[in-house]
Amino acid sequence: MTNNSTRQQNTDTRFSSIIRSLRHRNFRLFFGGQSISLIGTWMQRIAMGWLIYRLTNSAFLLGLIGFTSQIPIFILGPFTGVFADRWNRHRAIIITQILAMIQAFILAALVLSGIIKIWQIIGLSLALGIINAFDMPIRQSFMVEMIEEKQDLGNAIALNSSMVNSARLLGPSAAGILIVLTGEGICFLLNALSYLAVIISLFLMTITPRESKPGDSNIWQELATGIRYAAGFEPIWLILLMMAVMSIMGMPYTVLMPIFARDILHGGPDALGFLMGSTGVGALAGAIYLASRKSVLGLGRLIPLASAIFGSGLIIFSFSHIYMLSLAILLFVGLGQMLQMAASNSVLQTIVEDDKRGRIMSFYTMSFMGLTPVGSLLGGTLASKIGAPWTICCGGIVCIIAAVFFLKKLPVFRRLVRPIYKNLGILPTDSL
Repeated sequence: MTNNSTRQQNTDTRFSSIIRSLRHRNFRLFFGGQSISLIGTWMQRIAMGWLIYRLTNSAFLLGLIGFTSQIPIFILGPFTGVFADRWNRHRAIIITQILAMIQAFILAALVLSGIIKIWQIIGLSLALGIINAFDMPIRQSFMVEMIEEKQDLGNAIALNSSMVNSARLLGPSAAGILIVLTGEGICFLLNALSYLAVIISLFLMTITPRESKPGDSNIWQELATGIRYAAGFEPIWLILLMMAVMSIMGMPYTVLMPIFARDILHGGPDALGFLMGSTGVGALAGAIYLASRKSVLGLGRLIPLASAIFGSGLIIFSFSHIYMLSLAILLFVGLGQMLQMAASNSVLQTIVEDDKRGRIMSFYTMSFMGLTPVGSLLGGTLASKIGAPWTICCGGIVCIIAAVFFLKKLPVFRRLVRPIYKNLGILPTDSL
């Protein structure tokens, strides 16, 4: 009995450690609201890809839709980062979520009425991209305002990642089934309704007003300051470079997934949903692992390892013609993707100066999401020329090369980051 009791206590302690950031009320509200909203977001992503491919049978248009929905993040990202350092982030997020909900309702109405056209899909995707260009850097920067104790920040980022990937598991699977039963329109409608959960949670928060930065300085000067800061500190630009490579060369696998589901694995929208859900399972496992960590120490080594796992998974997946094997491989693709993304986010949020946080997180968003449209368009174009499998394979190879480059830079990375960790009171140790 004593041994059983001890094991139970250890299990409870580990679980409490994993969810420790949920003791912060504001983050708990955000976590609950976003958990519902993100399921709808993933449903819309899957339905959008299937709708485009069903209407056009075009790999290029799959890439084009990915391009139009995310290129605003790349173009506007540097400027929205400046605004993230100036504006009331709480109020700004409420506005962006309301606008995203309106976009989803319009899309649902057009599809359900049967009058949807390709140009309308492109226009609405572009509108959502503009909304996200403001929302993402502001939301990333807002994380520190929901967490009163900074030592819980890394855990909150990991839990946020686990929330995203739980939604990635549930949303695509649900979307695949709903498309078969009712069509794509219901997925768009449910996504629109799901925004109500996060909007309500944001209104229920009690946020201590942060000292707003006056807007008397020139936006271009503030942007230039942020660029110099990022370019002048090697750990920051190394992380951003790794994220950029993954976005351009690795992430096109998501927009090309309908081709694999239908033409290579001979499935339907349900197969597409489960394939994307499999990456969500792997990513969720990675997020839980990161949440169980007590410190950011060691994440520097994890970034290139995760990139190598991600790239290797893509290469193997590109050659698979067996549905169940593809599902298994995508577990590792999702795992590597999540570990790299969340580890990079945690390190950046830890080492960046507070007055430049919005700008640096906008650069992070640009590297991760803003360059993804370039990869989507490139991936769609290459897939129309050399085929989707070879496109994904080449992307995986480049991700592995980038991992080797980062690994060679790791000693310099450690040397520069260690003093910051010591000043923050994060275990004065020689390991990173």
